[in-house]
Amino acid sequence: MEAGISTLIAFNLDSIFMKQRPYLLSETNWKTVKGSNFKIALLPWGATEAHNYHLPYGTDNYESEYVAAESARLAWEKGAKIIVLPCIPFGVNTGQLDVKLCMNLNPSTQYAILKDVVDVLLRHNIHKLVIINSHGGNNFKNMIREMSIDFPGMFICSVDWWRIGNAKEYFEEPGDHAGELETSVMMYIQPDLVLPLKEAGKGMGKGFKIKGLKDGWVSAQRQWTKVTEDTGVGNPEKSTAEKGNVFLEMTTQEISAFLVDLEKTDLEDLYEK
Repeated sequence: MEAGISTLIAFNLDSIFMKQRPYLLSETNWKTVKGSNFKIALLPWGATEAHNYHLPYGTDNYESEYVAAESARLAWEKGAKIIVLPCIPFGVNTGQLDVKLCMNLNPSTQYAILKDVVDVLLRHNIHKLVIINSHGGNNFKNMIREMSIDFPGMFICSVDWWRIGNAKEYFEEPGDHAGELETSVMMYIQPDLVLPLKEAGKGMGKGFKIKGLKDGWVSAQRQWTKVTEDTGVGNPEKSTAEKGNVFLEMTTQEISAFLVDLEKTDLEDLYEK
């Protein structure tokens, strides 16, 4: 009996240990971290906002967390020392303030958060930060430029994971927000949080009518409630979990390859000779 109990306890402990992913800061522990030499930090950054009628408000967060974790896993298996930080769950939603409980962080607030994160990383000799962005309203380009002045020893880049590859090779109508692409991805990673597609709106978004804005060479903020009635832009009716799985496999393979290359590249040797 005692031997049986010991075996059961050992099995349960092994199961718990196997669930702990050492490349996810939220799951690992000080015993593991203190002896680790992480080279790259991944920072998932999402948003909390309405996604048509059928997807949860946390859609962007689930996506960025999954993409970061899976990309890190693939890179970790190739020997890259990656640590994935907890997701920042709020994004820039200045055009959606009239949509109930769409949470907004101003770009200046994002910069302050990013600055504090970088300060901590540098104190622990991590000089490479990759932001895994999942929200179209987040734009880190100018922040990264300013950060290079404040922290010249830090390399920072941002990945919009859904822009990798040609989405039209995977989806008939990818959509801009809560359409076929996002719905398919969520059907794969969080199926229990996706309502039946019969509950979804058609995502019939309106574009600007002025030519420069319509063509995209003039940029301006969209007022979301004037663009779409159901908060979606893109029809999700042809979404499937299988499509989401295939697209995510391609996306995370590409990101993991980038992470492996970035980890082994000296910051003083980033450019072609």
